[in-house]
Amino acid sequence: MAVKHDGGATGERRRFDFSGGRLCLDFTNTVEDRPLEDRKEQLVGYSDLVSWAEQAGIVGGEEAEALRGEAARQPAKAQTVLTAARDLREVLFDIFAAVAVGDAPPERSLITLNAALPDALGALRIAAEEGAFEWRWAREGRGLDRVLLPVIRDAAELLTSPEVSRVRVCESENCDWLFFDQSRNRTRRWCDMSTCGNRAKARRHYERKKRS
Repeated sequence: MAVKHDGGATGERRRFDFSGGRLCLDFTNTVEDRPLEDRKEQLVGYSDLVSWAEQAGIVGGEEAEALRGEAARQPAKAQTVLTAARDLREVLFDIFAAVAVGDAPPERSLITLNAALPDALGALRIAAEEGAFEWRWAREGRGLDRVLLPVIRDAAELLTSPEVSRVRVCESENCDWLFFDQSRNRTRRWCDMSTCGNRAKARRHYERKKRS
């Protein structure tokens, strides 16, 4: 799968694909051509991480700009958070890719995810809003790593849900993106039919034509 790039007054902003169907799966899909040696990194800088979080609805525009400003003031810390984000992404991919094919997830990956849970869940608070209650992130959870906390929470919720059986790996030979299969008979094979699915259909058509 490919992502688009938009230029603008504040510089080029990456536009991400959200065909995964779950926040944590969309996060694992911030790599293009994952199975290939020359796979393409989408989270090149901390600003890309913020752009992903903004498009995912984790932060609003004002908070996104505040995070970019803080990253500019603390570049070393921003780079540390970016590295942690990429590491978390690979941990989540290892876990969910194993689940998708019915294998046990790597123990080291579960240990890493469990180590991240206290900070993520500890930053949650219950707030009353117009006669109802909702989850909110505490102010102390709004550092440069704030964008990762909802991803960790979503991963934990999906893993402990019966719906985890709907996690799939795209069958395209150069993709490996993860997605949540919401089809009625659970037979979805591609992360996006308009891209990977169509390419696979075209390839099968070419092979049939070649054989004939």
